[in-house]
Amino acid sequence: MRVQILPVQLINQIAAGEVVERPSSVVKELVENCFDAGATSISIDIEQGGARRIRIRDDGCGIVKDDLPLALSRHATSKIASFEDLERVASMGFRGEALPSISSVSRLTLISRIAQADCAWRVSTDGTEQDFDLQPDPHPQGTTVDVRDLFYNTPARRKFLKTEKTEFAHIESLIQKMALSRFDIAFSLSHNQKEIFQLPLAMTEAEQQQRIAGICGSVFLDNSIKIDVASSGLQLTGWVGLPTFSRSQQDMQFFYVNGRLVRDKLIAHAVRQAFQDVLFNGRHPVFVLYLTLDPGLVDVNAHPAKLEVRFREGRLVHDFLFSALHRSLAEIRPTPHIVKIDPDSHRPFNAINPHKDLTPTDANNALIGRNGTYSAYSPIQSALPYQVEETIQAYAKLYAGTGVMAEQKPEQAMQQGFPPLGHAIAHLHNIYILAETCTGIVLVDAHAAHERVLYERMKIQAQQGTVPSQPLLLPIKFNVSLAEADITEQAAELFTDLGFEINRSGPETIVVRSVPALMNNTDMETLIRDVIADLAQHGLSLRMQDHGNHILATVACHSAVRAHRRLTIDEMNALLRDMERTENSGVCNHGRPTWVKLSTNDLDKFFLRGQ
Repeated sequence: MRVQILPVQLINQIAAGEVVERPSSVVKELVENCFDAGATSISIDIEQGGARRIRIRDDGCGIVKDDLPLALSRHATSKIASFEDLERVASMGFRGEALPSISSVSRLTLISRIAQADCAWRVSTDGTEQDFDLQPDPHPQGTTVDVRDLFYNTPARRKFLKTEKTEFAHIESLIQKMALSRFDIAFSLSHNQKEIFQLPLAMTEAEQQQRIAGICGSVFLDNSIKIDVASSGLQLTGWVGLPTFSRSQQDMQFFYVNGRLVRDKLIAHAVRQAFQDVLFNGRHPVFVLYLTLDPGLVDVNAHPAKLEVRFREGRLVHDFLFSALHRSLAEIRPTPHIVKIDPDSHRPFNAINPHKDLTPTDANNALIGRNGTYSAYSPIQSALPYQVEETIQAYAKLYAGTGVMAEQKPEQAMQQGFPPLGHAIAHLHNIYILAETCTGIVLVDAHAAHERVLYERMKIQAQQGTVPSQPLLLPIKFNVSLAEADITEQAAELFTDLGFEINRSGPETIVVRSVPALMNNTDMETLIRDVIADLAQHGLSLRMQDHGNHILATVACHSAVRAHRRLTIDEMNALLRDMERTENSGVCNHGRPTWVKLSTNDLDKFFLRGQ
């Protein structure tokens, strides 16, 4: 066949295959145009899941009459004019493909009015970019795009649409995500003439939190921390859910780069790295985060639907995100803060089983009751005005401490008020510490908490190159496989940096001569075998720090006070005080919660007091 130029409408329909996947794709492109027009209010009306009608109206700057035909023409845009503009894209849309692509697979009407015009002008198109007939219209300032009968002329595409309910669910989810990116815009959404939601302007922090609560659930805000970190021309703001407030899916992860919702592998990796020490296996963090940087440092022209970006200095962005999130999570400390559980709000964190998404049925059957409370650790607050009745003893009976609290005099402790985790009362079943606080009680998993304390302490020592090593009176010798002996020999330097002296004394024999000083009453052979097995499974190709932290986590787990080992009151109080100063103390090294809290109000409800 001879080479020939394709008809304009066919070109637009091919482009529509990239841009218009489903009705929600149309909504995304049109709402982004509203953003660029400076709108403060956007109204989205949907009929039959968007297949029959999508009408989007804004109060933005509008389009000049003579530019309306150009707006419906391919590769025509007001948002870039040169290559330099493309290098520093600051707008949401810039390709000039959306409107002609949409019009090629629908019946589209465009109405717009600028501030100085006597009236608005309306134009309808069929995607041919010909015979534009401009008509006056009483439309107020702003723009309305009315898209009817999507894919009416491409029946094969229409067959791929899902049910009306499913397609509208995609639209609703999209508008919620876009509403999280622009608090300075009011949104309204209706489906089949029924209002779904209205989101007013959210200019203050309280209003912004109200919008987030309406979209993500109030329980998210109750179980999250606020982030605002800036460095090297990068700024990260937003909210991150606590490690214990996690999900089985990645359905509550919203990340915006210069206001654009994106999915990016580099960003996802940085977030995973930041949570790797505190998140339970198979769980996913929850966050609403905003990264702001120079538009010249990010390429938004990397994906037809603009869902992916490329950073010109990827390592800088990755390290900044990791550091900001890691430090923000590490600074969390236990407080008496009580978090409300709302079972009707986006299947929130389950206090009975923190690694299962909560359902309304679970909540009704749970011991805490439908309107119960659950305590999560959160940023430290001022001590409560309550008198301390006994001082905290030294750590000698449990482990060597480095904190200041244990060295304080009784009167100093009295002046500081009641500790956030209270005072130990009993060791239940030789596993759980029961502590009394000024507002209720706290239950602590002693092994899990001690494991985290040891791990964080050993990480600091390893980073400073000062892991204390203790020679064994009698070296431990045991047999391993040839492959395991090879791995041990290859990792000898790593073991040395972490306080071990481990040598290979034969083809299938290793000898342990020194261990970290923090390790007490540990089954050393089992520990070393576990570490070797981990190295064999994951290999030695990871960064040395990753290997080191993994080994330290295993060491901490083996070295922590074991379940069923009876603790004294002094030992329990020492552990509680150390938890209050330790980074990430709300979860163990495996991401499991280390403590929970019940308020006196909860206890009163259990026993129907005051009813």
